[in-house]
Amino acid sequence: MVDSKRSISAAFVKNVRHSGKPYGPDKHCDRHGLILRVLPTGSKQWIWRGTVQGKRVDLGLGSWPYVALAEARQAAFEYRKLSRAGGDPRALRPGRGVPTFVEAVETVIGIHEPGWKDSGKTAKRWRATLRDYALPRLASKRVSVITAADVMSVLLPIWTTKAETAKRVRQRIGAVMKWAVAQGYRQDNPAGDAIGAALPKNGAGRKHQRALPHSEVAAAIALIRGTDAYRATVLAFEFLVLMAARSGEVREARWDEIDLDAATWTIPADRTKMNREHRVPLSSRALAVLSETLQLQDGTRLVFPSMTGRPLADATISKLVRENGIKAVPHGFRSSFRNWAAELSDAPREVAELALGHVNPDKVEAAYMRSDLYERRRRLMQEWADYLDCSPPK
Repeated sequence: MVDSKRSISAAFVKNVRHSGKPYGPDKHCDRHGLILRVLPTGSKQWIWRGTVQGKRVDLGLGSWPYVALAEARQAAFEYRKLSRAGGDPRALRPGRGVPTFVEAVETVIGIHEPGWKDSGKTAKRWRATLRDYALPRLASKRVSVITAADVMSVLLPIWTTKAETAKRVRQRIGAVMKWAVAQGYRQDNPAGDAIGAALPKNGAGRKHQRALPHSEVAAAIALIRGTDAYRATVLAFEFLVLMAARSGEVREARWDEIDLDAATWTIPADRTKMNREHRVPLSSRALAVLSETLQLQDGTRLVFPSMTGRPLADATISKLVRENGIKAVPHGFRSSFRNWAAELSDAPREVAELALGHVNPDKVEAAYMRSDLYERRRRLMQEWADYLDCSPPK
């Protein structure tokens, strides 16, 4: 909420610095809905926040020092006065209330960030890709005047050389432009179909995660087990393979999710990709791994704590695999499991897919089949562990 009695001074505006908190700007409120936004880069932007015809809007007023406090405060007063009379401040002066692309980026990230469940990592990736590729050309342009040619100028230099990055940049520019359309700042999305035919074919197909043939997985586990790497990382890797789980699910696993008596790991919905609780049956070898991790406990709730007591870092398991010459990535072992299930097990497709935590894409079929086939998955996961013969050497 903006406190209309609160105010900031010109000296404060000049001297204030970003607090250093991660992933976002600091906001300082002034009168009449005026907000000073201080970005991690050090730049300072004026925003007016108010209600226009029943809808909350944020309108850019320019950047300090090009727009002084007194000028921004006067504009905010005029905007508040007009909006209270039922008018639209965006029409007060042509183009003045239309945000620049960099301002719109922060607004769109702010809208979506509460729905991202990865501790700010997605917001950080958005800012990084747009900073490196889009902002050098689009930052100061108002979203109402950005053209398809502008977007092309961003994408063409990387379209064939960095295909996946270019795709993400286009999607993120498109999200900002769709927001601008929804706000009434423009009528079209210049990153949409308009440039699809104009961009060259980059010949890039979907790249799959590097995976081992299932016949080589047991040897990889034995190799990692024989290293002198940090023990929690070694055990986390083996557990990841045994459970055919995602890296983040394993690294952030907590003991209150584990029922050793029932031999079940229940991953809560907020930690799964599909946003649905996922029960995973624990094989006998998986239980043995957990028994060994109990010896590593340091008072945290984490199953595989790092040396600092925090979850293992995102790259930790990947680095362990890479440094030991294994030609796969952690996520690729899910593919190894899936291929084994298809080739060597008698499990139906739906059992193997549920074991991976996948959701049935056929909504009609899913509506009728509501069982998670838990007992059939228990047999499958034990067969996988037996196939890998993961018992430690005697």
